[in-house]
Amino acid sequence: MTDILDPQDCQTMTEVRAGVDAVDRALVALLARRFGYMDAAARIKPTRDAVRDEARKADVKQKADAEARRLGVDPELVDRLYEDLVETSIAHEMVRWDGLRGDA
Repeated sequence: MTDILDPQDCQTMTEVRAGVDAVDRALVALLARRFGYMDAAARIKPTRDAVRDEARKADVKQKADAEARRLGVDPELVDRLYEDLVETSIAHEMVRWDGLRGDA
C-alpha cells in the first residue's frame, strides 16, 4: 500500500493517484454527512416552501467563496461546484420533505 503524501512531496503518478483517491473517499464521506443534515432539515422545516431559502443559499456560497480565497482555490471553480451542490441539496431535501409527509 502506498503512503498518502502531501501533493508537494509526490514524485510518481502512483503517489498522486493514491492521494487523489484518499481525498475522494474523504469528500464522499463529507457529502454523506452534509446530506444527513439535509435529511434533518427536511424533518425540521415546517413547510415545503421553507426548503428553498435563497438567503441561506447566498450565505453558503459567500462562505465557500471566502474559504476558497483564503486557501488560494479558484473562486469561480468553487462557485460552480457550490451552485450545483446547493441546488442538488435543495432537490434532495424536497424529496425527503415530501417523503416524510406522504406527499411524494
